[in-house]
Amino acid sequence: MRAGRLVSMLLLLQQRGGMTAERLARELGVSVRTVYRDAEALAAAGIPIYGESGHAGGYRLLDGYRTKLTGLTEGEAEALALTGVPEAAADLGLQTELAALELKLSAAMPKAQRERAETAKRLFHLDVVGWFRRAEPVPFLALVANAAWERRRLRVRYRRWAEPKEVERELCPLGLVLKSGQWYLVATVESGPARMYKVTNLLAAKKTENTFERPEDFDLAAWWSKQLDDFDTRRYQGKALVRFSPEAVAKAPDNLDADSVAAIGEGTVEHDGWTVATVPIETHAHAAGELLRLGGVEVLEPASLRHLMRQLALEAAALHA
Repeated sequence: MRAGRLVSMLLLLQQRGGMTAERLARELGVSVRTVYRDAEALAAAGIPIYGESGHAGGYRLLDGYRTKLTGLTEGEAEALALTGVPEAAADLGLQTELAALELKLSAAMPKAQRERAETAKRLFHLDVVGWFRRAEPVPFLALVANAAWERRRLRVRYRRWAEPKEVERELCPLGLVLKSGQWYLVATVESGPARMYKVTNLLAAKKTENTFERPEDFDLAAWWSKQLDDFDTRRYQGKALVRFSPEAVAKAPDNLDADSVAAIGEGTVEHDGWTVATVPIETHAHAAGELLRLGGVEVLEPASLRHLMRQLALEAAALHA
């Protein structure tokens, strides 16, 4: 732990020139007294570090000194894929390793490239959680990720939609996917097909001593992409012919899925400005809920969906009479 902190302190001074003990303490997450001790340890190890007193003082390295200590630890190597998603690194308990990794990568860059990277970091930020949602706590995420890394079987208790609601499984974790702020575990049960499990639905999880062989031809990204395609194919159960007011058309991109928005865009605009389009739908109940959020819509077909829309509108009107 201390060795990594000493390297981080050395790289900070190499990158930024002079830094006060207070600023170093904030960057490293330690006390000022610890910074003093670390500076003495670096000097004792032969590092040309010196302190300057006064308001603009602080610790510095001798001009022209550059360290080559930029090798990655195992934890930093694990964090490499998460450099653009700090929230994911925090969920996995790798925020410290990620900070150290970014520091080492920055130290290895020429000054001009480092300045461009720092500018890009100030200009761009990735927030993976969808609008109107809060990130859910994922207490077992780090354990699950560690089991996948070590190819260890997981014994879990899981909450699902179907009966029975709670089930116990021994899983072979193949990988984790972060989708719209939600973590999903992709795993198999023995030699069965890979399935996805929402990590927040894990009620209990424990690593076993039993290992498993990960299929060499399993591609997590390709598998996930196929699941999304299959999901879209399965979820649409029919179509509806609908008239949309201009206001409803404007609201559609913020309230409907991409396929429905595309279908509206290909619809026919009538003389009164309303658009008639055939949109894909899931269940009638789901379609009615989605369409009612838009306000100015009229379902033309199927008759069963039109009847449901009328029934829901009458019930709402009765409540507000």
